[in-house]
Amino acid sequence: MKDPLEMNRVEATLEMPVDHKGNQSLWAKLLRKSIHFAKEQFVLTIAFIAMLITCVFVPVDAQYLGYFNWRTLATLFCTLAVVSAFSHIYVFEILSKNIVLKLHNLRNATLGLVVITFVGSMLLANDMALLTFLPLGFYVLNSTDNKEAMAFTFIMQNIAANLGGMVTPFGNPQNLYLYAYYNIDTLEFVKIMLPTFLTATVLILIICCFVKPTPLQLKKDHDYVLNKKRTVIYSILFVCSILIVFRVIPYLLGTIVITGILYVMDKKAIKEVNYPLLATFCVFFVFSGNMARIPAVNSFFTQVLPINTLLFGILSCQVISNVPSAVLLSHFTTDYHSLLPAVNIGGCGTLIASLASLITFSEFKKHNPDKVKRYLVLFSLINFGFVIVLYMVQQFYL
Repeated sequence: MKDPLEMNRVEATLEMPVDHKGNQSLWAKLLRKSIHFAKEQFVLTIAFIAMLITCVFVPVDAQYLGYFNWRTLATLFCTLAVVSAFSHIYVFEILSKNIVLKLHNLRNATLGLVVITFVGSMLLANDMALLTFLPLGFYVLNSTDNKEAMAFTFIMQNIAANLGGMVTPFGNPQNLYLYAYYNIDTLEFVKIMLPTFLTATVLILIICCFVKPTPLQLKKDHDYVLNKKRTVIYSILFVCSILIVFRVIPYLLGTIVITGILYVMDKKAIKEVNYPLLATFCVFFVFSGNMARIPAVNSFFTQVLPINTLLFGILSCQVISNVPSAVLLSHFTTDYHSLLPAVNIGGCGTLIASLASLITFSEFKKHNPDKVKRYLVLFSLINFGFVIVLYMVQQFYL
């Protein structure tokens, strides 16, 4: 046992400075809040530090403004706000209740959530699919007292979103860029991606089948009544968010209209938007943009990329994400047969390998702040398992 007096002295040294009235100083309060924020937003903090390091090598200039994908940020904001509005009228509770009643057990529910995310990524792109179906996954598991399965389910939904759209040119942003940049024929595109896509599909289904078929039972069978008027309006706003992605609606106009309508109908939905996640995206855009401008980085890829485009393409994604990697590496190789699968496979792996993974992590952390370490370990094991298997399969077909 430690001496209580000694412990008191130690604790006293850790107390924040106080003024002559016994109040904590402004700087002490700011320091305490900053430390708390850094702990709560660990990914944002690390990304911000990494960004500052790159700013040393690439001083701030006018090109920084070109780093930001404003359409992505606008879509992310609008979708987060609309999904929050949906949650206030119990749409996800009603949907999750129907899933529980029809799928009966945890294995079927997990498969259903992962498959709908997989298919959704082909139609909505990976980020939108996760923003739409992760909240549904939470409500299904939370309402049946299966929060312990949330880490695995969210991780599989994340992988399904990253790999679901790889077989089509419009399924993922990096695909659309490379498809246009190399002027790839559509049938050739599908032929290149088909082995990896089929392997990923089989792997996802097999892994989900290992979930125990535990019977599902609602903790509280609330008889929620659907607000049809608000549901229709919010659904229209959600479709508008998707149309912003496809450039049907200008992102500035769409953001103003959606924000204005939500401000009138559900002001709380705007307040509940995950602004630290938006900040993480902004910081990450600067980091990846600077990485692409550092001469040493360019020189490195010029030398190593011809050795094994597939491998180094995947490794690049682990550091600067898959979309920036596609843009950066396309300038150093004509081997799109290797680069294309590389930036799709490379979306799995680290948290920053795909911005979709940051969305999933942020959503999980919001509901399970005390289980982040377990999530990260499981996330790494499953994701790098997929990377290794898919790399071996694609390497065989090259």
